[in-house]
Amino acid sequence: MFDIARFSCYNRGMISEEKLKILTEGAKYDVSCSSSGSRRKNEGGIGNGSAAGCCHSFTPDGRCVSLLKILMSNDCVYHCRYCPNRADADVPRATATPEELCLLTVDFYKRNYIEGLFLSSAVVKNPDYTMERLLITVKKLRTEYAFHGYIHLKGIPRADETLVREAARYVDRMSYNIELPSERSLKLLAPQKSKESLLLPMRRLAKEKELFRAEKRNGLFLPAGQTTQMIVGASPEPDGLILRLSQNLYRKLGLKRVYYSSYVPVVRDSLLPDLPVEQLREHRLYQADWLLRFYGFSAEELLPEGENLPLEYDPKCAWALKNLHCFPVEVNTAPLEMLLRVPGIGAKSAYKITQARRYTPLTLEDLRKMRVVLRRAAYFITCGGKYSGTKSRTGLRGLLSTGIQPAKQLSLFDNPNALLPLSEAEPAYSALTGEL
Repeated sequence: MFDIARFSCYNRGMISEEKLKILTEGAKYDVSCSSSGSRRKNEGGIGNGSAAGCCHSFTPDGRCVSLLKILMSNDCVYHCRYCPNRADADVPRATATPEELCLLTVDFYKRNYIEGLFLSSAVVKNPDYTMERLLITVKKLRTEYAFHGYIHLKGIPRADETLVREAARYVDRMSYNIELPSERSLKLLAPQKSKESLLLPMRRLAKEKELFRAEKRNGLFLPAGQTTQMIVGASPEPDGLILRLSQNLYRKLGLKRVYYSSYVPVVRDSLLPDLPVEQLREHRLYQADWLLRFYGFSAEELLPEGENLPLEYDPKCAWALKNLHCFPVEVNTAPLEMLLRVPGIGAKSAYKITQARRYTPLTLEDLRKMRVVLRRAAYFITCGGKYSGTKSRTGLRGLLSTGIQPAKQLSLFDNPNALLPLSEAEPAYSALTGEL
């Protein structure tokens, strides 16, 4: 990684090194590590926001830093208790002008440091003033600097609808951070925000996007859609409630992604926990979220509203252990919907199975070649009527338990299997290839 402050061209009329350091440090708590999903093409300028136009790199702690992530300002008038930039925090303050942000983005892109921009801001003076400055920035980038790269803009709650709608014409993705999963926690920890102030602009943007598509208007309107982020563990809401909220956002507002961020005590406050939340909880939420989006599960199936996801099993295994009456399934005849629910069979493998079995009966060896994780799947399937797993429920739970071990960030050149005992190498490999 490079130190962006060190390479800043502040001596050429651009943003100062000190200001740049403050504003980039303030933006690091936002999560934005998915592919762009945009259809914006280069039309004679610089940059390309298409699906392959937003590359990614990873820091040693696993964070994705594909974009220039920066705040327009950290001089906030809000008093969110968990935020290091809240109004009463004793921290250095800085605010960048739209021109400074445009010059910085274009300069970093030309140096091949970045492929796009993630722009957010604290609420300066009032929501309308802040949103107007953000709009000026993205509009200048598109029209004056002909920048066609990927832009993710954080919307400002309670800002004027007209400003938000116009900004959506120039950016690829917008997001409003829900941050806390309930109205009660928002009132307690972020009194200037409310559930409605966050959800209303998301609903309006979703409706406007549908109208834009239906009327086949010229140009683009949020081609990469909307996302949001929730802090896990700063307030007492359980995983069951969090997943039901995510499910509603996917189904009713068509969000592209919900991000989960484990609470880290960056500020001291009597209303907040003193210790960080275990990252394994965040990991389990992402696994469950994946099941909601790609495997046909509902939040109600995965766990009751008032419970947390079990840490010793991934959510799919936990569901299978609660529903052993549904298993084993015959891989040569089971419908796709049921294959997707078998632990160890991922989405790609399930589709491969449905295609291959049209021509020949499948064996365990065929499944192994398809990268099915037989160490887990064998207990829930039959091949040609033959069952290869254990019949002991107690033994099965022990075999499927992942155990809770300290996390280790791998290098691209590490062999993941070399870090684990031989008996654990296969599930570790499957985790890296996306098989659930």
